[in-house]
Amino acid sequence: MVLFRDIHGKIFRGVKEIRGTLLFLEGTSGIGYDEVVKIRGPDGIDRLGRVLDVTRTTVVVQVLGDVEGLQTDSYVSFTGSTFEIPVSDEVLGRMFNGRYEPIDGLPPIISTDKRDINGTPINPRARVHPHDFIQTGISAIDGMLSLVRGQKLPIFSESGLPHNRVIAQVIRQATIRGEREKFAVVFAAMGLKSDEARFFIEQLRESGAIERSVLVLNLASDPAIERLLTPRIALTIAEYLAFDLEMHVLAILSDMTNYCEALRELSAAREEVPGRAGYPGYMYSDLATIYERAGIITGKKGSLTQMPCLTMPGGDINHPIPDLTGYITEGQIFLDKDLDARGIYPPINVLPSLSRLMRKGIGPGKTRDDHKDVSDQLYDAYSRGVRARDLARIVGELGLSERERRYLRFADEFERKFINQGEYENRSIEETLDIAWEILSILPETELVRIHEEYIKKYHPKYRGKTVEAPSE
Repeated sequence: MVLFRDIHGKIFRGVKEIRGTLLFLEGTSGIGYDEVVKIRGPDGIDRLGRVLDVTRTTVVVQVLGDVEGLQTDSYVSFTGSTFEIPVSDEVLGRMFNGRYEPIDGLPPIISTDKRDINGTPINPRARVHPHDFIQTGISAIDGMLSLVRGQKLPIFSESGLPHNRVIAQVIRQATIRGEREKFAVVFAAMGLKSDEARFFIEQLRESGAIERSVLVLNLASDPAIERLLTPRIALTIAEYLAFDLEMHVLAILSDMTNYCEALRELSAAREEVPGRAGYPGYMYSDLATIYERAGIITGKKGSLTQMPCLTMPGGDINHPIPDLTGYITEGQIFLDKDLDARGIYPPINVLPSLSRLMRKGIGPGKTRDDHKDVSDQLYDAYSRGVRARDLARIVGELGLSERERRYLRFADEFERKFINQGEYENRSIEETLDIAWEILSILPETELVRIHEEYIKKYHPKYRGKTVEAPSE
């Protein structure tokens, strides 16, 4: 069970109303927002809760766990403290549920160092602008959507797409170049099915990444209300590893859509006036309290990077969840149904995707000097190839000009060789850029308008003595 200090132990008997997972009490005073509550029902079972709202006359308590057996004559004890969890370096390699209870058969974490799961806001003046590259081993991300240490870069997916496989691959392969021993992964799962959770655990164990990982799992069969605590517990652990143990930490939060659904469920139970699409009006600020915990702090060697994952309901990019997430975070990685239907893995559509901090994390001393130019050229050529493909659907490939057919071939090769890669294929950034040059060699040098001539002379296969396949007309 979560450890906490019992400060004033105010005990009340009698609940005015029980509404779902919420208890409504009257006649209380001196109660603080987010305070931890102990609840004992007539069945003798102890439960935990937290204070959600306090007015002059009423206190609303959110029950964590099963509410079956609770009645209006239950005992409620206010502890005077917020939710705190014990942290230590022993959290690495461990698995917990959404209440921070061990689910790996090992004993609970025992430590005098306890942290509030809501975290402490980072002073904007103490923030360091992210500027160091994280290699994921996935070409589409490393080459064109580079993840930077301290960034928050979400994955926008849809139901049925292999986002779990992409996440597992990132967890297995992500590393700070030259600093592997100081890199850790914190994975928070919200509303995952049991087979999905087993998949992640098996992937981590088989790859050996479990030793540098922490898993906080809230399954679909667990109380939905615990999904509101899961990411906060995970990020509290991540902050400790990053800013106290000075490790580079990648926090992966999946699925944020399930988190927002739990937030809507709680808002409905409180009978709040709904906002857009029925979600609470404060969802933007609530998500910000999670996403803004990423970053780098002046004077600290460690960093906290986030990759939230969400499934867009109905594939709608304008849905409130991806819409608000896009406002708060620094880019997005789109998974595409069309690419997935054609057997391309990972099905990352780079055209609508974006990493706003990429330019700060690539280049000499970080990746390679030609990285920025190659990325820009790939975007330009692929967008032209996609337009040529759309035109070919109307007039046929024979109706295209020679230049358009060449860009069409480039788009096909780009998807087949650059985006597409094995699920267990870990490409270095050098391998990624070499593949990019191989595909760019399909185009004549006169079309490589976004690459400096010095890089063409240095990296183009023609000048490196490599055989280039002649483009088909």
